[in-house]
Amino acid sequence: MIDARVCNRARLARDTRFDGRFFIAVLSTGIYCRPICPSPTAKRANVRFYESAAEAIAAGFRPCLRCRPETLPGTPAWFGTSATVARALRILTEETLLTHSVAGLSRRLGVSARHLHRLFLAHLGASPIAVIRTWRLNFAKGLISDTDLPMSLVAQAAGFGSVRRFNDSIRQLYGKTPTALRRMKVPALKAGQDQYVFRAAYHPPFDWDWLLDFLRTRAIPGVEEVASGVYRRTFEHEGRRGILEVGHARDARALDVRIRLSPPLSLLPIVSRLRAMFDLATDVSVIAAHLCRDPLLAPLVRRYPAPRVPGAWDGFELAVRAILGQQVTLAGGSALAGRIALQFGAALSLPDSGTLAVLFPGPEALSDAHLQGIPRARAQAIRALARATTAGQISFAGTAEEVIAVLAALPGVGDWTAQYVAMRALRAPDAFPAGDLVLRRMAGRGRPLSAAALRARAERWRPWRAYAAIYLWRAAADETSGAAAREPAEEGLLGA
Repeated sequence: MIDARVCNRARLARDTRFDGRFFIAVLSTGIYCRPICPSPTAKRANVRFYESAAEAIAAGFRPCLRCRPETLPGTPAWFGTSATVARALRILTEETLLTHSVAGLSRRLGVSARHLHRLFLAHLGASPIAVIRTWRLNFAKGLISDTDLPMSLVAQAAGFGSVRRFNDSIRQLYGKTPTALRRMKVPALKAGQDQYVFRAAYHPPFDWDWLLDFLRTRAIPGVEEVASGVYRRTFEHEGRRGILEVGHARDARALDVRIRLSPPLSLLPIVSRLRAMFDLATDVSVIAAHLCRDPLLAPLVRRYPAPRVPGAWDGFELAVRAILGQQVTLAGGSALAGRIALQFGAALSLPDSGTLAVLFPGPEALSDAHLQGIPRARAQAIRALARATTAGQISFAGTAEEVIAVLAALPGVGDWTAQYVAMRALRAPDAFPAGDLVLRRMAGRGRPLSAAALRARAERWRPWRAYAAIYLWRAAADETSGAAAREPAEEGLLGA
């Protein structure tokens, strides 16, 4: 629960470190704002504090048109403290919201609709319906303000069943029609035919150059590329194949996102997945302050001020890439993944001026695939992974604990790959591959610790051990920058 006294001090100081951690609602205006809003400071008697935008909206407040609280990447409360809530949010954000009712969602989670409702109220301060409605409206507001899409396509892309319902919902929440809101917008980024362009905000600082380099060295040929400071990749959404491009708008503290897809249908799951991939919701100042207390990490926190855990577009794709990357260079692992994509992936139906050509194959295509040129042990591990995913034994929309347990039990996979996938694909902030050779060496200052000793050493880094691992891997990479880059690995994972 938030402390009203602390929140009040932060709002009076307009402390940027609290931006996104709570919201301010003003009774006299019916508006909720961010702690850094430049509007005149309201009297304390007229102020209420909420942990999430959904909670403020459920209480009857509408978002401020000046500080635009709905554009924030997220708040800690949205991740919940309940595994069921966390899994529900992952399903809602990564899949098309139109396909979900509360009853259907509760069945997938194995709980009753009433219990799910209670969990959402306890952990998010709002019902599942309110959360879904908030995401749709916030996303629609961004499309209204930051694109030139016709309102009918905005309604469709944000998951509304009809334009009338879209118009009524926008007018009820913002007190203005969609057309009136668009007149207030900043100049939109230019988009071509069948292209949809908008911005995704983040909490600074943000080390875009390092993230881009991380993705560049692991890019799968034909599926991904980094060119001219832009990350590009192929993807499939609702049966349609498209291209995603992400660049950096430093002055706007946002990423410029360009989606090539026709028609748009629901773009919200695409944007939600992208936010996770670039770790946009993280308040890095809180994590850095916690990890800086450790004398081992303190100099690294000062050297690398913006820790982010690079995410992944698709959990299955990442798991295959991690298996292929064991005991070879990063370039070698990428080449093997590109070979699989070219042989088993579907061709891209859109013309591309770059190197993008195919989609990475799904688990169905690799369950019984004859993987030529792939070491036998790795090929067997990939087929086992694909079969488990196809059979529903692994769901990358599940909780980190569930996925780690199943992945680690697969032949030729092990704990390192399971923890690595949890870090990047499941956004598990405390996932930690304690068997990693590089982490053991860096934590032991040159003399590798045992995995058990490293786990004990890392207890003080919780609940952000994944970010501690990123710090140590970055430092190790800088020390060995002249050598061929390799993915961190667990000793003897797959054998020769």
